[in-house]
Amino acid sequence: MRGRRLEAWIEPLAFREPLRIAGRTLPGIPGVRVRIVEGQAAGRGEAGGVFYLGDGPDAMLAAIEEVRAEIERGLDRGRLQALLPAGGARNALDAALWELEAALAGEPVWRMAGLPQPRPLVTTCTLGADPPDVLAARLAAFREARAFKLKLEGDLEADRERLALIRKAWPDAWLMADGNEGYRADQLEALFSTLVRFGVSLLEQPLPRGQDEVLAGCNPPLPVAADESLQGLADLEGLVGRYQVANIKLDKCGGLTEGLKMVAVARRLGLRLMIGNMGGSSLAAAPAWLLAQVCDYVDLDGPIFLAADVPGGARYENGLVDMPDDFWGTGSPPD
Repeated sequence: MRGRRLEAWIEPLAFREPLRIAGRTLPGIPGVRVRIVEGQAAGRGEAGGVFYLGDGPDAMLAAIEEVRAEIERGLDRGRLQALLPAGGARNALDAALWELEAALAGEPVWRMAGLPQPRPLVTTCTLGADPPDVLAARLAAFREARAFKLKLEGDLEADRERLALIRKAWPDAWLMADGNEGYRADQLEALFSTLVRFGVSLLEQPLPRGQDEVLAGCNPPLPVAADESLQGLADLEGLVGRYQVANIKLDKCGGLTEGLKMVAVARRLGLRLMIGNMGGSSLAAAPAWLLAQVCDYVDLDGPIFLAADVPGGARYENGLVDMPDDFWGTGSPPD
């Protein structure tokens, strides 16, 4: 086998404007990028990690350095699953190995993964838990959006005001709400009633992770998606009877390789599928966009929020997200 070289570094990935969610204001989500070179072929990956689990850029970079020797000796994706736990480090390396494998084989990643040929998809556009004047300005900027995701604050009156503002500006847009673990069990009934009133079609993670039993048998009037309560493959069985939708994020589960397994298991369990991202550039979104082709809900607007995306990346037009054919995992050596 030709010699391999692994490159890994931290990217700042600052947002154009801070993003407000329940309990946090995020100026950006710094990530790690990797490049694995073998002969004339190369593979690239990017991960933002799982910040609320302490999976930040320094931890990811340290984990990558621990397996550098194995990667450069020819470690494949299968062995990577056993060598590193789920999380950002494995996600970045998994993506790079997929693209490297595709370049060496002369086949695009989507075909190697058994996925349909990619096409543009409707994606949600995220709105932070901002004051009304800021929210109104951001709504005006999304002239072509078809779907929105509102980050809730956990204050029902304030969240109700935001929902009313969105519906006034976009009465017919598809709308979901993301609780980001900000609500309590005794608020659920009032929250459900409010969301139905404003035509919200999906609620994501209303309660803190670990309180999922509250949702068992509650028969919500709209689908509820697990985000923080779903990290990887092992968590899927526990969602049944509590959630109706599984939100897969490659940073959480450790990459496209496990994400593909999660799709198969979730379908068998009768769960609908959502694909999301932990921020990041188009390089982080590219593998998730391939998986989005078999998902019911798509939330891949991370690159929109960056002060600077990678050149030649995702395109957002008419409420759709698309990736250029020559951007990532094409089966040709990257420039």
